[in-house]
Amino acid sequence: MSKKSELSTQFHTRIDLPAETRLAMAVLLNERLADFLDLERQAKQAHWNIRGARFQQLHELFDATATLAVGWSDQLAERAGQLGVAAEGTLEVIAKRSRLAKAPLTVDRADQWVHVVAEALASCANAARANIDAADDADDAITTDLLTRITGETDKQLWFVESHLEPEPK
Repeated sequence: MSKKSELSTQFHTRIDLPAETRLAMAVLLNERLADFLDLERQAKQAHWNIRGARFQQLHELFDATATLAVGWSDQLAERAGQLGVAAEGTLEVIAKRSRLAKAPLTVDRADQWVHVVAEALASCANAARANIDAADDADDAITTDLLTRITGETDKQLWFVESHLEPEPK
């Protein structure tokens, strides 16, 4: 869902990327920003509402996921700002742009929260991974590096979350 018509380069910068490149990168950065901010909210929803025998482990895991998502969001937003475009992280924008599946308010079993958080993490990582090539094709090595690093860190957190699920039969 491209939002180019809503974004424009608003701030002067001496970064020597063409304005069209900076705008294109800021569009994808703002799209990922919406996803990662939604991830933070979903992880917190799970953190607050987890119950059961694995409460402590999962409560802490989901809180750590939320904290990481805030950090990733901040990096994405700051890169958009560096490129001369406003970071758009309001609730209204997040609700409109996020590609994550809608999270439930409550669930019946702890494993359901693990699946919710895992799906949100995977969605964020996979979308960022898909944007790496676009950033590389645009010759924006900094955005490429940022997306690569965030994707690797998100993949690692996804591994931590998925490790709390019983292996599926082959």
